[in-house]
Amino acid sequence: MAWEIRVATAGDLEAVVRLHEADLIGGHGDAWTPQTRPAYEAAFAAIEASPDTDLYVAVEDGVVVGTFQLQMLRKLTERGARKAVLESVQVRADRRSRGLGARMIAEAERLARARGATGLQLTSNKRRTAAHRFYERQGYERSHEGFRKTL
Repeated sequence: MAWEIRVATAGDLEAVVRLHEADLIGGHGDAWTPQTRPAYEAAFAAIEASPDTDLYVAVEDGVVVGTFQLQMLRKLTERGARKAVLESVQVRADRRSRGLGARMIAEAERLARARGATGLQLTSNKRRTAAHRFYERQGYERSHEGFRKTL
């Protein structure tokens, strides 16, 4: 397969949101509509302006078929370690189990190392049991219990 992984552009935004919209497990309620478009455009502009956050797309034959977001953090602990957080990993359903997800994870790791990260962490919805097996095959270990609160 000839995939390209690159930083997302504004022209990719609808395709990225549609990948999340198709995610029935994540439950984020994403949908590309005339009403929601301004919120996604504002979020994309903030991501694009941030020196510590990037949105990436995986493209096959000119079509966005995957995405992930990578954020760099500076910690006080671990003697000021630089860590990377991987978020919003999505591969289009008809492109799964073909190696694209593994390639996206490897690219996220490469990018994080290049920016000085000593580790990469991610979270995944507890209902994503297939994704958990995938991440474990990529060498990730279950290490923490997560908590969240809507504000």
